[in-house]
Formats: sequence, structure tokens, C-alpha cells
Amino acid sequence: MTETVRVAVPRKGRPLEAVLERFATTDSIAEVADEIISTLRFEKSVTKGHTHPERDVYERLADYSDLSDSASPEYSLLRDDREGMPRRIVFDSVVFEIDGVDIHLVGREEPFRALRTHEFGLGFDSADLVLEEVVTLQPDGIGSIEDVNARIDPMDTDVRVVSGLGDTVYHTLMADPEILPPGSDLDRDFVADYAGDLCISPRYERLVEAVLGTRCLDDVTFAYPDEGPEEEAAIAATGLGVYLTMTGSTAREHGLVLGEHLFPSETVLMENVAETTDAAETVKDAIDSPELETELRV
Repeated sequence: MTETVRVAVPRKGRPLEAVLERFATTDSIAEVADEIISTLRFEKSVTKGHTHPERDVYERLADYSDLSDSASPEYSLLRDDREGMPRRIVFDSVVFEIDGVDIHLVGREEPFRALRTHEFGLGFDSADLVLEEVVTLQPDGIGSIEDVNARIDPMDTDVRVVSGLGDTVYHTLMADPEILPPGSDLDRDFVADYAGDLCISPRYERLVEAVLGTRCLDDVTFAYPDEGPEEEAAIAATGLGVYLTMTGSTAREHGLVLGEHLFPSETVLMENVAETTDAAETVKDAIDSPELETELRV
């Protein structure tokens, strides 16, 4: 009898796409992955009001999901939390096989927390959530995925980070060039000598404390952007801040200079070490490989 390993994954967005792309190493899997990605992108466009399909949401949901075939993708209908609470179709489930083990990807709103409560042995979620919830704060900051596990208190959680998937944007220092002394670098040492406001998104307060380190923040006061302006505009008004960026183009449009990449915000594979099985180890080893050499087949 084929053993099944359940893996918690995000229900939508770039993190889910990164997971699907990691497995899309054969034509059959690539076809399924592309189907899921294109379906969810279309539904995102519908939710945002950019696309207006003739069929209602229930008809589309019935068309997308084939409940008679476990290898076919399934979807769920959720209420979006934005104004008007629009209904949105999100990923629910798909099954495929690797080395004689059935991998069951299961959509969850909070995969990391599902691992923490021992619902799953393996899962994917944003590395940011690990820093926000379980990484201990220390005087020195943390700058890489590889350093995360050393900051997790084993008494707090059995979840550990295995590896990142490389869908990386960076939490990056940004500053008005007028606050930088000539020849100085915009890095952690600069922040350690700085006294004043540091503009961040409110939800990232603990994350920023973890990546900068508490030593850097002795004379720093967090400032938060108003609901109206873009984060980069708020940072420009404040003088110094931390925000996510890939190319930095928007920051430069606001006259900001980019400094040190503090921490990569990417999707990570995680395991609950208390729930590890031989089958889960097989799946983890395959997922952790930059190139899945094992033949995957849907």
C-alpha cells in the first residue's frame, strides 16, 4: 500500500507558485502546476475587479475541481477580508507520487501554524513568519535562512527550517541620502550609530528586531506609515526605513538609496521534527534538492 505524506502549502499567491514550480520537473507535473497557477491568477484578477467572467463563482468552482480523481487539483471558496468580503477561489488539494510515496499538498491559510500544532510533518510558508513568531531576539542580528534554526527555542516549537525555495525579495535598508555622512555605508553598523526614527510596517516590528539585532536599536524609535502613502514614500519622509524590495526601482523613484539586504523573504520548506517519518524524509530530501532528479509523475 502506497504511503501518503501530507504537506501544508499556502492557498494562493507567489509562495504557492514557488512550491508548484519546485516540483514542475516533468511535463505531466508542469501541466498540473501551470493549470493551478493560471487558475488562481485568473481568480485573483476576478477578485480585484479586473476580469468579469460570464459564469458565477460556483459554476467556475465546479468546473475547476474533479472530485473523482485525486490527482486532479481541487479548490475551495473563501471570503476575502477586503471591503465587501468578496468570495475568492483558492487552492485546496492535489496528489502526486515520488519514489512510491503519495505527496498530498493541502492548502492552509497558515501552513506554519499548522506545523506548530502538529497537524503536518512538512509544510511551506514564508520565512518571515518564523522570524515574527518563534525566533528569539538577540543583540546581534540574523541575516540568512541558514541561521534561523539556531535562534529557535526547542522548548517553544518542534518546527525547523529545512531550506529556502529561492523566490527571494529582501528586507532592505533604505534611506534619504541626506542623512548619510559622506563615504558611509548604509548597513547595520550605520543603524547602530543612528538615533531617530526608523520607518517600518507595523507587522514587521519583531522581524526587524530579529534581523537588525537589539544592539542596533538602542536609540531607534519605530515609526509607521500612514494608510495612504506607499511605504517607500513614508520612508523618504522619515529618512530611514526597512522595506521589501527586489530591484529597488520604486525606492529610487522616491529618492532613496538602498543599503544592506538584511534578510531574504522567501518561501521555505519546514518540518516538524516530532512528526518525521521515513516517508517524510524521502519527500524532504527530494524537495530540498535544487533539482528534483527523482522522476515525479502525476
